[in-house]
Amino acid sequence: MTRHPTLAALAADLEAGRTTARKLVEDCLARIADPAGEGARAFIHVDRDAALQAADAMDKLRAAKAAPSPFAGIPISIKDLFDIKGQVTRAGSRALDDNPPADSDAPAVARLRRAGFVVIGRSNMTEFAYSGIGINPHYGTPKAAYRRNVGYVPGGSSSGAAVSVADGMAHAGLGTDTGGSCRIPAAFNGIVGYKPSQYRVPRDGAVPLSFSLDSIGPLARSVECCATLDAILADQPVGPLIARPLKGMRIAVPTTVALDDLDAAVTAAFERALKTLASHGVIIEKIEVPEFAEVGPLGAKGGFAAAESYAWHRYLIVAQGDVYDPRVRERILRGETQSAADYVDLVNARKSLIARASARLAPYDAVAMPTTAIAAPTIAELADDKAFTKANLLTLRNCTLINMIDGCAISLPCHQDGEPPIGLMLAGVNGTDREIFEVAAGMEAVIRG
Repeated sequence: MTRHPTLAALAADLEAGRTTARKLVEDCLARIADPAGEGARAFIHVDRDAALQAADAMDKLRAAKAAPSPFAGIPISIKDLFDIKGQVTRAGSRALDDNPPADSDAPAVARLRRAGFVVIGRSNMTEFAYSGIGINPHYGTPKAAYRRNVGYVPGGSSSGAAVSVADGMAHAGLGTDTGGSCRIPAAFNGIVGYKPSQYRVPRDGAVPLSFSLDSIGPLARSVECCATLDAILADQPVGPLIARPLKGMRIAVPTTVALDDLDAAVTAAFERALKTLASHGVIIEKIEVPEFAEVGPLGAKGGFAAAESYAWHRYLIVAQGDVYDPRVRERILRGETQSAADYVDLVNARKSLIARASARLAPYDAVAMPTTAIAAPTIAELADDKAFTKANLLTLRNCTLINMIDGCAISLPCHQDGEPPIGLMLAGVNGTDREIFEVAAGMEAVIRG
């Protein structure tokens, strides 16, 4: 897979005059338009004219020493569920085609624009963000970056975001993560994806899946790229990321749930990464986390995603239900059968879960587990509903553990060149975002040799 530049490298090139915003945007547009590439499936809408105008504006500001940030002029893709002023927000569906254009940018989009990032287009996604696989019957399914002739799923729900970054059609992507939707597609495409502590980035102006679990995060090419974008999204200063020394670092590997039913490629890559980290002085402690065994049963009736998405969709699904992806419609309608008492029980159970899991995991520098239990399956083999459901559950499982305990987490590539992309997830309890970035920065250079 082609190694595309990081945000820091692009910023340095812009500052030194080795490139321009106009050139960066034109190169990304050319990759999107390439008929041999995945642009037609990775994007639902391409903002060609506006992106070129914004690039020219950033070049003029930089020439006048007035660029809003070192990253001004860098193209970024925006997941289709975010409001962009003057555009219809469809959330990967056809059911919202008749909605009026948005009056304003979502706060997350506005913050990226304020830093000078150029919105290149709206990236494809699982309809209404309701799956970890990334298949979309309305707009097509972009193939993952690995062995493209085979046709592996891109991961979801931020499928187009990951493919756009992996293929150089954008240099970063804005996504959301309810049960892994930034981390899973990052893992399946060999890039980095981040899920912040939920409170840090406002979710206004984004079509919700589950307001209890939704988080807004970046997909990019390095830990530092994601840390930079996360700071901008959280409206915090962008500072240097200091990698934490590996020697003496304490990492917990949960033996409860997170290591169950791993496929051979995931097991091999994960165990190799742990062995490498241990050889650099990281203290790996395998521990039981009984709270993780409670997560699956809490979702037995559809959990938060079904209940809260049904509340949002219940009128639209009556009027436009025949337009929905049947697999998505079925999952949303599970929320119809949950009672108010079921939901109250769920809220209370999660509150207890968060408190107990946070106390158990707080002493560690990070928790490590495979991002997904399986490597990306092919699009063709998931045509069968039973195979799809099984793959979706195994894909989402580990990431969901962290959303349910209200934590933060990053997925790093841990495969070797030529192997199927595999993600190593590093997670922390709520509010430890900076620490997780420092830990991940320390590990990034060694886990892939």
